[in-house]
Formats: sequence, C-alpha cells, structure tokens
Amino acid sequence: MRSWICALSERKSKPSVTACIKNHPMVEFKTVTLADKAWVDEIVMNENSRSADYNFGNIYIWDKHYRQLVCRCGDRMLTKLRYEGKPTFVFPIGTGPLRPAVEAIREFARFKGYPMTLRGITEAHREMLDKEYPGAFEYSEDVDCADYIYSAEKLSTYSGKALHGKKNHCNRFEAEHDWDFVPLTRELIPGCLDMLNMWTEENYARLDGSIHYEHDAIMRAFAVYEKLGLEGGVLRSGGKIIGFSMGEMAGRDTFDVHFEKADIAINGAYPMVCRELTRMVMQNHPELLYMNREDDMGLESLRTSKLSYKPEFMVRKFTARMRDE
Repeated sequence: MRSWICALSERKSKPSVTACIKNHPMVEFKTVTLADKAWVDEIVMNENSRSADYNFGNIYIWDKHYRQLVCRCGDRMLTKLRYEGKPTFVFPIGTGPLRPAVEAIREFARFKGYPMTLRGITEAHREMLDKEYPGAFEYSEDVDCADYIYSAEKLSTYSGKALHGKKNHCNRFEAEHDWDFVPLTRELIPGCLDMLNMWTEENYARLDGSIHYEHDAIMRAFAVYEKLGLEGGVLRSGGKIIGFSMGEMAGRDTFDVHFEKADIAINGAYPMVCRELTRMVMQNHPELLYMNREDDMGLESLRTSKLSYKPEFMVRKFTARMRDE
C-alpha cells in the first residue's frame, strides 16, 4: 500500500498545513527513500537550521541504525526514529504553523502508546514550543549531541594564535609530502573504502560499537554518493589515498561534515583534510560562513579533538517531554 506521503508527492498543488490532521487523523510514516530528497531538501533549506540532525543525507545514511521514518505535514517534516531502543520523534522542522504538526505527532503517539517525546530540540525550537504550549513541555539537555560549529574562514587558513598548532602541522605535512586534494568522485571510492577498512581495523579497540554503525553509514553514503548530492574531497600523498571527507549543506550558510577519515600515523593528515575540504566547499558555496563538524557522541577523545579546532559556538540540543503524557 502506498503511503500518504507518496500520494501527496504526486499532487500538483501543495497540501494544506492541516491536511495531515483533517484528511488523515493518523499520519503514516514511511521509510525514507531517494524519492523523498527533493521535498526534504526544500523543508531543510526553509528551516535553515545549523543543526546536523535534519538534512536528507544524515537521515538516509543512518537509516540502518536509527530507523528514521518520515512524513510530510504541510510544510513541515515529521520524523520518527528509534533512539536507545525506544521509539521517539524529532522536532517537526519547516515553516508554517507549528501546532498542527505537533498535534499530528501527539495523536500518533497516543494511538501507539508511545511517550510524547521530541528530540533534536534547538534553543530556537524550545522557544517556539514554549510559545505554542506554555509550560506543557519539560526539557533535558543532550550534551553529547551538541554540534560543534566553526568559522569556515578560520578553518581554511588556521589563522590566529589559537590554531597555530594546526597550521604548523599542515606546514610540516606540505614540506614532507608530494600531496594533492581532489574532489571525491565515483572513481576514487574504491580507494577510500580500502583506507576506511584499514582505519576501522586500527581503531576498533579504542572505539565502542558505534564504529560499526558509522562504517555502515559511510558504505551507504558511498553507494549513492551522487544521488545524495554529497560533496567531498580526497587527500593523497604520492598518489595514495590517506584521507577523505564528505558532507552537504545543512542550511543556507552552513556545511555539515558527515565523515572525516585520515591516516592517524601521518602527521598533519587530519588538519590537512579539514582545511582542504573547507577551502573546496568555500569555492563551491561563496555564501558559506560555518562548518558543522557534528557532535562528539560523548567520547572524550573526540571531544578533545573537536575542541582543538576552536569552535565558534555550539548548537545545543534538548529532549522535550510533554508533562502529562
């Protein structure tokens, strides 16, 4: 049976904001497919959040782990997922009235017996919820899920005292290697996979089970790299791939870096990948101001690394729970 969202996508006119409630009291969530990319991208760009949680690429490539289901409600996107083994929902991003979208989620949660919980709440979303539902939600901050946001200009040069160490690593790398950084294309993916497998073996012992989920997500991204509209780059030394990175625009002025891998044994490889990808994205998107290098998952080593690049600010995340449900 075709879902409601598939039927909506075939209509010439947009559904009304309240169509998901008036015409379909019980919204129908569906597994995200490449056919959903156009309308999801439209909503994400209209939302224009710097959060990494909503863009189509992340929803699609992490589907195996989070089992994210989507549904369009007017000009907002409803998302259901499994987090820590439990069903939950994501803040309904987009434009237009918020209440119809929240009520659609609320009715679905009641019918299924799920708690009315919304994840991925930014500070702006929290203000919107409190305005629409005064005192109805209680919040807990998800510190491990906060996104690290960096100045693209600073990452492209490592200028200033705070980033002087990164610049020194790059200078040493450039002096010691016959290197280049080229756009990630289909022809380079096999070499990237070889490097990824090597990286996974070398880092397996120090990382938890998340390394398997990330490996699966990268494989899924590579499989439909062009169709996802991802942008990436590859660092080579003497023609050998020693690093790669990829991502997509998360808003009108922010690029979301989904993955970044490099040979940790090569001094300066990671700072070079970061710098060169930033330069490439700045050329492709003159409007770019920020690079979102996503969260640290609560891993101390990753937190230390992300802090060393000196973020401009963090996108804080909260979980909202309706008090009486």
